[in-house]
Amino acid sequence: MPSYKYSVYNSAKRGNRGGGGQRRSNKKHGEYIDPARFVQVAKGATVEEYVPTHKFADFDIDPRLQANLASKGYETPSPIQDQTIPAALEGRDMIGIANTGTGKTAAFGIPVLNALMTRQQSKALIVAPTRELAQQIEEEMRSLGKGGGFTGAVLIGGTSMGPQLRDLRAKPRLVIGTPGRIKDHIERRTIDLTQFNLVVLDEVDRMLDMGFVNDVTSILQELDKNRQSFFFSATMDPRVQGLIRTFSNDPETVSVKTGDSSDNVHQDVIPYGGTHEKMDKLHDLLLQEDVAKVIVFDETQRSVEKLSNELVARGFAADAIHGGKSQGQRQRALESFKKNRTKILVATDVAARGIDVADISHVINFSEPQSYQDYVHRIGRAGRAGKIGYALTFVNK
Repeated sequence: MPSYKYSVYNSAKRGNRGGGGQRRSNKKHGEYIDPARFVQVAKGATVEEYVPTHKFADFDIDPRLQANLASKGYETPSPIQDQTIPAALEGRDMIGIANTGTGKTAAFGIPVLNALMTRQQSKALIVAPTRELAQQIEEEMRSLGKGGGFTGAVLIGGTSMGPQLRDLRAKPRLVIGTPGRIKDHIERRTIDLTQFNLVVLDEVDRMLDMGFVNDVTSILQELDKNRQSFFFSATMDPRVQGLIRTFSNDPETVSVKTGDSSDNVHQDVIPYGGTHEKMDKLHDLLLQEDVAKVIVFDETQRSVEKLSNELVARGFAADAIHGGKSQGQRQRALESFKKNRTKILVATDVAARGIDVADISHVINFSEPQSYQDYVHRIGRAGRAGKIGYALTFVNK
């Protein structure tokens, strides 16, 4: 485990945490977060080997779908796939509780695609919290559903309405999108969801965290009342439970969550005294040999752009992603990061809720997050696939 030798929040300095002294806010806006919460040794919990009940070849699905799975080398399902697909193929409503990166897309994608391929009257809507996640789902569904004989549409913000309107005029049977843009099309009357009898809500907890509860509720109310519903979430808090209870019919729950996403992340702080020292410490950190692929979080679109330009000027392979970029720019930056053409991605929190890249070694919080929940979302980008990740947070000393 690399030693960054930055942690200064020892037990003596934590002594005032529960006392009556005045708390200094870390942020101009947002909740106070005790910097001690940014320091934690990765648990590195061992995961018991899962013995699946099925092989993909065992599933009673359309031959075209089966052939696509075989061509992609799909043989043994992950736990969420093994337990979800058989019940979903029987038409059950499903609740899946699982961490990101566990194969959720195929867990709901295979039953949905099978319905689209085998029943001409089937229409499916998949709702995701972010543009990036919607596009990742579309890529996998396109690959798995190749030759399926149906059209699709992707409805996300940051892109022109023209192509979306063209795709909707073709009467797509698979629609994937984000809540806000789907709601826009409902209000424009460019999409009629009353015939859609399959719905997937992926990362429900994040959608509610991002303030989409009203949009999601409105969308679900538009759908065919006689439908099959899939709800996937990393957490099952009362808000999520309430939404599912209202819009599902005797759902079957599959839970394969193995712990918090931060359990495999070694967390520490980097104290700094001023702007120049902060930038120099980031520079030195990024030069360390074990820092292989990094997301650096900053607070605003402007600060992200400025930091990215500064890193490029210092010779680093860096790019930026934030809500002010066009969807094409965001997509190109993410693709470059995935394919290791850039080593560093500087981002606002929008990226924490949309990026699923397996080999991120480090998350660096150049600015402190607005809330501890945002912090957990950020650092969850590292420590995937059983590997130990690292999260380092800059704290003004």
